[in-house]
Amino acid sequence: MDDLTGFTFLVVCAVDLMVGDPRWLPHPVRLMGVIIQAYERLTLERISSSWAKRTAGLGLAVGLPLGSFFVTQGILEWADQVHQQFGMVIWVVLGTATLAGRDLWDHAMRVHRELRKGSLVSARVEVGRLVGRDTGALSEEEIVRATVESVSENTSDGIVAPLIYLAVGGPACAMAYKAISTLDSMVGYRNDRYRDFGWASARADDLVNWVPARLTAVAMSVAAAIRLGSGVLAWQICRRDAGRHLSPNSGWPEAAMAGALGVQLGGDNVYGGVREVRVRIGDPITSCSIGHIPVALQVMGLAYGIVVMGIMGWVMW
Repeated sequence: MDDLTGFTFLVVCAVDLMVGDPRWLPHPVRLMGVIIQAYERLTLERISSSWAKRTAGLGLAVGLPLGSFFVTQGILEWADQVHQQFGMVIWVVLGTATLAGRDLWDHAMRVHRELRKGSLVSARVEVGRLVGRDTGALSEEEIVRATVESVSENTSDGIVAPLIYLAVGGPACAMAYKAISTLDSMVGYRNDRYRDFGWASARADDLVNWVPARLTAVAMSVAAAIRLGSGVLAWQICRRDAGRHLSPNSGWPEAAMAGALGVQLGGDNVYGGVREVRVRIGDPITSCSIGHIPVALQVMGLAYGIVVMGIMGWVMW
């Protein structure tokens, strides 16, 4: 990354924090979702053997990220040929589309506002936009836990990982990462429908998030030390509990946040009417309460800044 690209990178971060993802603007991830659903209808619903499903899933797991990379790179090269400054604008637009910092903040704060108003029904609706579990019967404490867990995991998936791939390979690389992440969120499940079809997408997501998840935990621990004085505890909980999570990566940011806030995350969740018992992470020094949501977001914001400073230090070095 040269100095000019480094400056553009900072502009991307600033735009993400100030503007986020305007709903009126077409978003690449929504297009990816349409493509995944169309491919699923054409393949998964017409095949039955495990081998065929795995083969079709592998084609999707390879094809969508590669297609996203080359299409994005082609757009960037075309824009740069039109004019260098126009190329920088498109770099910023596409780069910003891979980040979710402002959107994550806004969604979590909507949950917080509804809880402050005492509207559990509305809070359940809002948290349902953040998590995949059933939210219709969640208590206030469970809503807070779900929100904090989502903020933790998405700090890695929606902020730190895209920042890293953006710094390494520009918007094309970051967009390929978003394709893998989107695939995992749509087909990377272990249920009967997706166990074979989504295996390659799930493994690819595990691979590309291995380093970002652990760097997120480090950044969160530093953020916890700055904001709450609990950085050592956050890291201790990471080392103790991160490996107990069902995911090889999600446990790291969740454990760091649990230690930072002094709460216990994980436990029973309901998905499609079926109760699942998840491992508990962290120590219940205090129960999850409304005030933990803005504090979790502050830890997220500090971690965002720490990662950006680390990347820029690498650029200058």
